[in-house]
Amino acid sequence: MRYLHGVTDALALDAQLCFALYSASRATTAAYRPLLEPMGLTYPQYVVMLALWEHDGASVRELGDRLALDSGTLSPLLKRIESLGLITRRRDSADERRVGIHLTDAGRALREQALPVPECIARQSGLTAEEGAQFVHLLRRVATSLRAQPDNTHPDTPHPDTPHPDTTEEPR
Repeated sequence: MRYLHGVTDALALDAQLCFALYSASRATTAAYRPLLEPMGLTYPQYVVMLALWEHDGASVRELGDRLALDSGTLSPLLKRIESLGLITRRRDSADERRVGIHLTDAGRALREQALPVPECIARQSGLTAEEGAQFVHLLRRVATSLRAQPDNTHPDTPHPDTPHPDTTEEPR
């Protein structure tokens, strides 16, 4: 059986999708660092700001869902961003359980400073616009598929593209 890059050993590092994703993630975060430092943001804080620039006033829960972060990870991020003066947290007067995250004037102004970042990263990626769009599509598909898997999926479970033995025809 062949794995990633034609490697035949299932446990070879170069055959691991997880390692390719991990390595690309670390390289991506490192590429963002010098672009975000002048804005005073870390990569996770930048991602929160991206979500808020799309949906100012989102609740903590909505942000957590959008960013796939639990409250234990998101709350400290929000606290730090609030201490930078970029957001405020306000309880909804109609529903005291809902806490809305609102951009401050400084948070809205920071968006202008961040506008060149995506294009710079796209150039650094070495991908064409079409390849980048395809890559994003594939990554979203991987994330969706992995989130949909039951926690008890056994390694012997066949890949979805593998025909089930009971449904394959015998050669004649």
